[in-house]
Amino acid sequence: MRLVLVGPPGAGKGTQAEFIASTLSVPKISTGDIFRANVSQGTPLGLEAKRYMDSGGLVPDEVTINMVRDRLAEPDAADGFLLDGFPRTVPQATALDKMLADAGAALDLVLELVVDNDEVIRRLSGRRTCHNCGKIWHVEFDPPTKEGVCDRCNGSLYQRDDDKPETIAERLRVYERDTAPLADYYGAQNKLVGIDATGPVEDVTARAIDALRSYGG
Repeated sequence: MRLVLVGPPGAGKGTQAEFIASTLSVPKISTGDIFRANVSQGTPLGLEAKRYMDSGGLVPDEVTINMVRDRLAEPDAADGFLLDGFPRTVPQATALDKMLADAGAALDLVLELVVDNDEVIRRLSGRRTCHNCGKIWHVEFDPPTKEGVCDRCNGSLYQRDDDKPETIAERLRVYERDTAPLADYYGAQNKLVGIDATGPVEDVTARAIDALRSYGG
């Protein structure tokens, strides 16, 4: 199957992408992984992307799209894949449809992890990161034994700027503006399936797999 996974920050896309891709025996392809691979290998696209990143600018769609095209052309993606983090906008979705059509293929389904903004803020703002070892705890879901101290290494815990409520709210605004319109885009193609992303990780995975099976996956 050829799948795309979308959802707001804090919806658990990375975790669910791993489980779903493993269950379906298809590669999980994230834009973060693609960028890191191209940059570390010094490919022409990687060098171009690094130039933008080093200057603090956004990598143009054309560069990102070409990286995705190269990755989807690799042998392990021939029979299916799960895309996580791409497309992020309707123009990127249009480009993805075209690149697949040019290869004689098409997306089968788009899974949207659905979670309300209050739950996203609760999930992300509760995270605490260890200064020393980088382990991430959560004040509600996975608290350390002693508040503010890492169980693993006794390092002090802190709240990253990305996990502060005001930053999360801005990330959600950007998502609503840029990425949420994908729901209408794929809905018009009858390819969108919403998955309730609340509750334990394994329950969300089970809902996603059940949805895929009901669509012939």
